[in-house]
Amino acid sequence: MQHIFQKGNEQSKTTLLLLHGTGGTEQDLLPLAGEIDKDANVLSIRGNVSENGMPRFFKRLAEGVFDKEDLIARTKELNAFLNEAATEYDFDRDDIIAIGYSNGANIAGSLLFHYRSALKGAILHHPMVPRRDIGLPDLSGKQIFIGAGTNDPICPSQESEDLKSLLENAGAQVELHWENMGHQLSMEEVKAAGEWYKNQ
Repeated sequence: MQHIFQKGNEQSKTTLLLLHGTGGTEQDLLPLAGEIDKDANVLSIRGNVSENGMPRFFKRLAEGVFDKEDLIARTKELNAFLNEAATEYDFDRDDIIAIGYSNGANIAGSLLFHYRSALKGAILHHPMVPRRDIGLPDLSGKQIFIGAGTNDPICPSQESEDLKSLLENAGAQVELHWENMGHQLSMEEVKAAGEWYKNQ
């Protein structure tokens, strides 16, 4: 997978996994990493799927309608890539915090839904529920931040509430943060995620 790896401060064991939104690249969320944890390793990945020339992490059938088979396959592919990257770059595979926006938040959510040990935690900006037809693994000890917009036309507020409930029912600790915004990612939301991260 096309990616950027930046080695962090030697004292930090955490690796921030950056996952862009539709049409983004591995460059997009690099500024967020600095806001969240300037000492962490950074692994920023470009999605392997192209939708009319726009990079994505998995296919969709329509707006808000995921291609389930592709989602499962791409989630497996990403999890395997994280295993390989941890070996190649010598970072702690058990200390990865995902930061995803929109489509990137959805694939991060899918990692949590499918693989208990894929992520230590996650910052999900404007995610949807990746799947509603499976039981989740035991996510006890996982810390998750969900950033949502009260007027988000792509991700209705109920979607955010449902995701929070599903994750909490699996044992995760979830903070759901609301901004009076649409689907765009605001600096206020990023700052709120940073405060949440510092308190972990």
